[in-house]
Amino acid sequence: MSYCLNPVCPHPENLTHTELCQACGSKLLLRDRYRVMQALGQGGFGATFLAKDESLPGSPYCVIKQLKPAASSPHVLQMARELFKREAKTLGKIGNHPQVPRLLDYFEASQEFYLVQEYISGSTLQQEVKRSGPFSEAGVKQFLSEVLPMLQYIHGQQVIHRDIKPANLIRRSQDKKLVLIDFGAVKDQVNPQRAGASEQTALTAYAIGTPGYAPPEQMAMRPVYASDIYALGVSCIYLLTGKSPKDLDYDRHGRTDVGKVRPHQRPLCRSAAENAGSVRPPPLPKRHRSSQSA
Repeated sequence: MSYCLNPVCPHPENLTHTELCQACGSKLLLRDRYRVMQALGQGGFGATFLAKDESLPGSPYCVIKQLKPAASSPHVLQMARELFKREAKTLGKIGNHPQVPRLLDYFEASQEFYLVQEYISGSTLQQEVKRSGPFSEAGVKQFLSEVLPMLQYIHGQQVIHRDIKPANLIRRSQDKKLVLIDFGAVKDQVNPQRAGASEQTALTAYAIGTPGYAPPEQMAMRPVYASDIYALGVSCIYLLTGKSPKDLDYDRHGRTDVGKVRPHQRPLCRSAAENAGSVRPPPLPKRHRSSQSA
C-alpha cells in the first residue's frame, strides 16, 4: 500500500507503486525515494509512518516522523525550522549508540518537517507484558542493567528523553537487545535559555511526556535528567505488576500500595515506588538524580 501524507486527503490509502494519490493527486513518493506504507501513530507534534526507502537495494523499511508547526506565519515557521534542525542534530548525535535508532535523513517539504529513522523490528515491553504477563524480579533487574547504561549515554550527550515508558522500549528481534525509541520529545538540556517558552510551542509537540510516567517538573516544562529516572521507576512498577500508573492502587497518602502486588516482588516494587510511583512523588532532591545513582 502507498499512503498519502496530504493532511486533507479524504482517502489516503492507495495501491502499492502508485505514483499519484488517486483521491487528491498528491505525489506519493516523498523526496523521490520514500514510499509511506502505513500510519503508525498520531500525536500533537504530528504523525509517525512506516515507509520504504526505494532508493536503496531491497527497499529497506524506515520510520518517518512528520512534524507540523503550530502556525504558518513566517516568524513561527522560521522558529520551527531552527528547532527542527536542532532536534535533528541531537538525534544524529545520540543515534551512534547501538540501542538507539539511527537518524537516516531529515528534510522540509511543503512547510512540514520530516525525520527519517532506522526501523526497529520487534515487540515493545508493553506488548510483552500484555502477551506474557508481568516480569519477574530477575527480569526487571535485567531490564535495569540494560537500560541504565543506555540512559547514562543519552544523558552524557546532554539530552533528556522525556518519554521513557514500556511502549517506547522495543526488544529487537534480531538480537533481543532493548532499543529506546520515540525521541520526539527530546530536550537539549545544556542551555535551557536557548529555547524560550514561545519557541517551544512553534512545533506542536514539544511534547511533555506521558501522564503517569512524567514527573511534576516535566509536566511543568522544566525537565531534568532525574525526570527520565522517575519515568524508569514507574516503568519498573508496570513491568512488575502489569498495571499502568492510572490503574495502580494507592494508599490514603497517595502513595503506591505495593502491598497489593505479588509478595515476592514487593521489595523491588517498593524501591521503585519510593523513587517514582506515587500520586505525590518525592521532592526532586530526594529522588535519584542520574542513571549512575539509580
